[in-house]
Amino acid sequence: MAEFAALYPKVEIETSIANTEEVIQAVRANHLDIALVEGEVNYSDIAIRPIMEDELILVVPNQHPLARLPIVTSEHLQDQVWILRESGSGTRAFSDKLIKERGINVKKTYIFGSGQAVKQAVTAGLGIALVSRWIVRKELNAKELKSIRIKGKRLTRSFYLIGPKNHESSEAMEVFTEQLVTLESTSWRKLSSLQSRTL
Repeated sequence: MAEFAALYPKVEIETSIANTEEVIQAVRANHLDIALVEGEVNYSDIAIRPIMEDELILVVPNQHPLARLPIVTSEHLQDQVWILRESGSGTRAFSDKLIKERGINVKKTYIFGSGQAVKQAVTAGLGIALVSRWIVRKELNAKELKSIRIKGKRLTRSFYLIGPKNHESSEAMEVFTEQLVTLESTSWRKLSSLQSRTL
């Protein structure tokens, strides 16, 4: 956004941050021209463009008993305290699905309204969480959190660029979209390269 604003200083930009469902409804109500979401979009009046793959990982406090394990099974995750996003969040929907599919009994949950709050709660030792690798890169590099692989296939999802269907885009929106897709593609390749070297 900073790069775009520098190139096109006359374009006015307004941003907002909310969970997936709130963002979708804002797009449907024409309050947003374009949006990025991490959850599933099942509305026929929304145009959807997958732009990159995201990996969800389990993070635990450094002092947590699970932090000593290189890989965990569903049995290891029984009766744990979980830090979750609020209902309507794409990450929350993914976490709920994982817990249900693997038959995990949850001892207790704490609910937070942002990814930032979730990772701070885990860092403070409140519990464990399933989060996007993107939001905890710095904390993992600084060894403030521990990432643990869950046995089975990698937990992945897509990030989507969405907007109203049949909505005429301005030239500024088209340029911004293309810059965003190019930037995210480059960032994803860098992160994937880093992951392959550290795994």
